[in-house]
Amino acid sequence: MSVDRSQISTLADYHMHTPLCKHAEGLPEAYACAAIDAGLKEVGFSDHNPMAEIFDDWRMEYQQFPHYLDLIQKVQAQFSNQLTIRLGLECDFLPGQESWIKELSKHADFDYLIGSVHYLNSDWAVDDPDPKWASRWNHSIDDIWQQYWDLYRQCAASRLFDFLAHPDLVKKFGHRPEGDLKRFYEPTIEVIAANNLAIEISTAGLRKPCAEIYPSREFLELAFKADIPIVISSDAHHPNEVGSDFPIALTLAKEVGYTNSARFHKRERTLVPFDS
Repeated sequence: MSVDRSQISTLADYHMHTPLCKHAEGLPEAYACAAIDAGLKEVGFSDHNPMAEIFDDWRMEYQQFPHYLDLIQKVQAQFSNQLTIRLGLECDFLPGQESWIKELSKHADFDYLIGSVHYLNSDWAVDDPDPKWASRWNHSIDDIWQQYWDLYRQCAASRLFDFLAHPDLVKKFGHRPEGDLKRFYEPTIEVIAANNLAIEISTAGLRKPCAEIYPSREFLELAFKADIPIVISSDAHHPNEVGSDFPIALTLAKEVGYTNSARFHKRERTLVPFDS
């Protein structure tokens, strides 16, 4: 199934980071220029949410939050005639921290909030490449997957977010349980649909050890059957990743049956056809 540049222009890359998260490179202006070069007409910044106290070393600190908002406001003004730039935030779902996300959401007029699950407990992010965590995967892969998807369903049920990021991030290093993975997918799809959320097709997985889009085709097929909307995102941490592999993701979405993707403005969702 072929994809042309005009169809890419109907997509919006809503998952882009800034150097404030301590593991991304390039100023917002460079991401905006890369988006224009890629043929996109709309993007959004969604850096990792700050926590009330120092939690890890890959997110902005709370005192930097006003600077983040200022950075995005400035790039919005700078590119107002060339590119629509939305304000978002990627928020880690951590049980017991729901009130903190609610508080952060009041600090600005956000266009969307992304819900993410990285941490399976307070000290282990399942996507952390640090070799010191490698031994964790020597335990039951089935148990790790179960814990991850349990948290993902809690994230979806929290009603804090507008769409959910990289659904099967737990496969990043190629670890998969034996057997039919629908036992994890189907209950999760049910909760996402019940809470009227969109999900992200993330091309970032193609740049990771799993070398596969998040989520798997099987998960995406179930999402389509459940009428769950999608966004296609790059999870860019460098300007050269903006819109990365969008033709591959769009081809997958169309093969599964999708004909449109979601846009967000002031936390209201609309659907834009791929062929508009």
